[in-house]
Amino acid sequence: MDIKRVLLGRPLSNQEAPHQTIGKAIGLAVFASDALSSVAYATQEILVVLAGAAVLIGAGAFGIAVPVAIGIVALLAVVTISYRQTIFAYPNGGGAYIVARDNLGEAPAQIAGAALLTDYILTVAVSIASGTDQVASALPALRPFQAVIAVLAIVIMTIINLRGVKESGRIFALPTYFFITLVYIALGIGFYRMATGTLSHVQGVEMVQHTAQNLTLFLILRAFSGGCTALTGVEAISNGITAFREPRSKNAATTMLVMAAILGSMFIGITVLANHIGALPSDTETVISQVGRMIFGNGTLFYSLLIAATTVILIMAANTAFADFPRLCALHAGDGFLPKQLTFKGSRLVFSWGIVVLAAASIVLVVIFDAQTTRLIPLYAIGVFLSFTLSQAGMVVRWNKIGKLKPGEEVTVPNPHGEPSTLRFDKYWRAKQFINGFGSVMTFVVMCVFAITKFADGAWVTVILVPSLVLIFFRIHKHYKDVAHALSLSQRMVNPVPRKVLSIAMIDDVHAGTVQMVEFAMSQGNPWIAVHLDDNPVKTDKIVTKWNERMGKIGHELTLVPCPYRNLTEAAVQFVQQKLDEDPTRFVHVILAQVTMDTWVAQALHANTAIAFTIALQRMEHVALTNVGYQIHTPDPVAAHEPVHAIAESVSMPASATH
Repeated sequence: MDIKRVLLGRPLSNQEAPHQTIGKAIGLAVFASDALSSVAYATQEILVVLAGAAVLIGAGAFGIAVPVAIGIVALLAVVTISYRQTIFAYPNGGGAYIVARDNLGEAPAQIAGAALLTDYILTVAVSIASGTDQVASALPALRPFQAVIAVLAIVIMTIINLRGVKESGRIFALPTYFFITLVYIALGIGFYRMATGTLSHVQGVEMVQHTAQNLTLFLILRAFSGGCTALTGVEAISNGITAFREPRSKNAATTMLVMAAILGSMFIGITVLANHIGALPSDTETVISQVGRMIFGNGTLFYSLLIAATTVILIMAANTAFADFPRLCALHAGDGFLPKQLTFKGSRLVFSWGIVVLAAASIVLVVIFDAQTTRLIPLYAIGVFLSFTLSQAGMVVRWNKIGKLKPGEEVTVPNPHGEPSTLRFDKYWRAKQFINGFGSVMTFVVMCVFAITKFADGAWVTVILVPSLVLIFFRIHKHYKDVAHALSLSQRMVNPVPRKVLSIAMIDDVHAGTVQMVEFAMSQGNPWIAVHLDDNPVKTDKIVTKWNERMGKIGHELTLVPCPYRNLTEAAVQFVQQKLDEDPTRFVHVILAQVTMDTWVAQALHANTAIAFTIALQRMEHVALTNVGYQIHTPDPVAAHEPVHAIAESVSMPASATH
């Protein structure tokens, strides 16, 4: 517990929850790091696609990058407006999942959720791998240990996020704003030098090898789709509205606007400067490095700081997933599509199980793909654009419902899973519906281009994984529905009647813990028997002798159940079933003893057979289980030399207890 407190901090009470909410400044650092970090590679993704056309028509093909970037920023504006509308329509968060659930149905909602959950896992894997790739590039000796470094980075981020949203936000705020500041300094100096004619062309960069291609519409769409990686993480704020302090919707919406403005301006600025200096997609130097080198000069302080800030923000992009993945899991679990444990909050008022699940899944990906960014990238971004499409399609349906209302009318739509949704008449509903419809079509096109062009490179994993997750979600949901139906009393006549109880004390040996278990059995006032499972005749003879010597005064003989094949749990189940068959109207109360140690290390040194018995017996009807723990804390010289029979002498049999 001391280690836990050092790592995670003191536990927080429920009353402290309002004080753990965050403002706009911290919210930007928590929820926007993924989106902002994408400017480090979005321009390069455009140029990589255009490199095929450059082989045929020359470097002029890269000039298409600027209008493509403008188109992406226009789409960013549409998506931002859409999610601002979602924030005010659904102030309790949930993003695409909630919008799809309320307007499109359960299946689209689960598809949106599965897509986002998959993308969040990939966000952690890709961003951490990308950051460690930068570290390995600077220190080549670490290249063989890149996967190990990535795993350690994920573990560290997990611990930081387990400390709570507010504290993790404070930790990550400085690097986020450091990156933003350095990029804007670079853009300011870069545009000044471009205007004065002192910004020269990049030299000494070898373009990535690429197959020659014609500059077709499909190639431009591929470039557009590649650059749309800049939009990943835009939805994060709409999922995490509840993390903001009041007024939550207003603060979240303002933060989203600021994020979009920063993201759009940095992306356009880097793309324009990259085009001016003739930056090339390369395997040896990133585009942002080429831009920084031409602006600040190679090896200068500001150039080094820009590269360092870029590396840190790429690693920190994983924090957006750590902030949103657990919340989305909690929504799914609350609706019965994921295990209920994911709705539980830990000692620091965060969804600890969700954070741990995300860390474990991303570690598996990092290990499988050896932390190689190029192998992980093709799996990325399809899920987020699928969720964009479903979210905006859901808003189109919502605006259609609002369009049927009269001016001033307000309708509350009940929600079987949570708080109801309120529809209010909006005279601008047609314009807003058009924006959502246009955005839905555009994000759908981008998703299709991603899926087609990257399918063979690994995108098939996502294409298969999302439907598989949806199937798992519905299987979990069916299980919970079946359990709820089985527990339901609505169709039953409830008339509880008392039953007779037979207690069975399972005796493994005769010691102080046994005495405590016998005392418990006797205190219940029910008939009871002491049972030993005989799997070792030599040991059994000694136990019977000790029982007769030390426990003989209580008037109960030790019942022996033969176990010639040493199948203890099976023998216990058969014996208990025999007692149930003798009298089907009674309960059988099985009492188990367990020696309990102060530490889990010491506990692991003991057989802990009570766990196996519990698993086997709890499946039986009309069987109750009690585990009587005997706590051993520190050695006590006096107690250690006190004979057990002396303790047993104090045990007296109640008059109501019979053999």
